[in-house]
Amino acid sequence: MASKTSNALGQARQWGRVEVFPSAVAAIAGHAAQGCYGIAGMAARGLRDGVAELLHRGNVSHGVEVIEVEGGLAIDVYVIVQYGIRISEVAHNLQETVKFAVERSVNVPVVEVNVNVQGVREERA
Repeated sequence: MASKTSNALGQARQWGRVEVFPSAVAAIAGHAAQGCYGIAGMAARGLRDGVAELLHRGNVSHGVEVIEVEGGLAIDVYVIVQYGIRISEVAHNLQETVKFAVERSVNVPVVEVNVNVQGVREERA
């Protein structure tokens, strides 16, 4: 059950209430995304002068947007993928991984995970 009054995800129980803020869900989704094969890193939402900004490991939640929708959550993930890997496969794997991690952690259904590829990065040796 989602809470509309405090901008937090919450569930009422017999003994009280548990609230999970969207920023916490974004951190869960960001860490799950970083562990996916083919992801070079998280990107900031939007481009600066047409260039994607690669976020540091501590700021992964800034590359995720969580929105409460009818029936659960919609999550937008902004990433930079590794060069030479099929983007459609990476995106599909990312969707499944983020959905699983968030649903397992907060027990709220995820109705959609939108993957926004902000750039491609070549790994240097």
